[in-house]
Amino acid sequence: MTTRDTPHCCAPERAEPSHPLPTAQGPIASTAAAAGEAAAGLQQPLPVPAGEFRMGDPFGEGYRADGEIPVHVVRLSAFAVDPTAVTNAEFAAFVAATGYRTEAEQYGSSAVFHLAVAAKPDDIIGRASGSPWWLTVRGADWCHPDGPSSGIDDRVDHPVVHVSHNDALAYCRWAGKRLLTEAEWEYAARGGHDGRRFVWGDELSPGGVHKCNIWQGTFPTDNTLDDGYLTTAPARSFDPNDFGLWNLAGNVWEWCADWFSPQYYRRSPTEDPTGPRYGDGRVMRGGSYLCHASYCHRYRVAARSHNTPESSAGNLGFRAASGSSAPQASEPTSGG
Repeated sequence: MTTRDTPHCCAPERAEPSHPLPTAQGPIASTAAAAGEAAAGLQQPLPVPAGEFRMGDPFGEGYRADGEIPVHVVRLSAFAVDPTAVTNAEFAAFVAATGYRTEAEQYGSSAVFHLAVAAKPDDIIGRASGSPWWLTVRGADWCHPDGPSSGIDDRVDHPVVHVSHNDALAYCRWAGKRLLTEAEWEYAARGGHDGRRFVWGDELSPGGVHKCNIWQGTFPTDNTLDDGYLTTAPARSFDPNDFGLWNLAGNVWEWCADWFSPQYYRRSPTEDPTGPRYGDGRVMRGGSYLCHASYCHRYRVAARSHNTPESSAGNLGFRAASGSSAPQASEPTSGG
């Protein structure tokens, strides 16, 4: 398969410009004592050893605009990473402790996949340009993931969604953690196995067994649900990789710390790269329950995507890390 072009359609960009978070949100804990208290009820990160790997797409299967090449050697210091994406239960604890309101709540809407919408017709207020399967739904947010008629009582162990990059940073400050750099994410996802196509190997469904939560059927109208899920799966579904990490392919996109540039791999430093100094979008990794080979082959371990820091959608979450810190700037900065 050769390098391809594709629309940027994995998670829609918010049409409105970014805005600062209101100061009335309440304090976001960042002291060591507060972080220790917060961590008591959160998942504990797993150690990832220092090491070297080849970052990028060795199969030539990536999308040209994503910049998955050239494959290049990266060496990373040791760090630690949460076994799963941050769950609804963990995010609820953060909100209860701080009174935080996500950007989706402040804007009053977020993007929901058309087959999952749980809302009155009047609450559907827009459709994403170029990806009409995404509907802008009034009242969709992290605790109403399909719209105002939905909830999370039966999804407390699912990844939180409808969180912007700015929301993810706020959670990490409270929890005494941080976002993974893009290089850390790929290294952790590979689980000590260099050069693989997928987190688990080179075959998508070895022996007919589904290894991740992605789309089966005809996208975007018919999902056969062969893997059991239309939208999110519990954060500990399928099998962990050899570092003990779950669902690094499919389920939800995971925000990374880095600004995105399709040219970055051409000049990326070898030691602990942290991405470009500025940009218009932040890196997302891992793919989601909507990925399908017919239009979005981004559940491969080398695949990259991006979105604006204020954007949110029903397939967009994050995973937290600890250890030697990467830049975690919260303010969007325009630039080339």
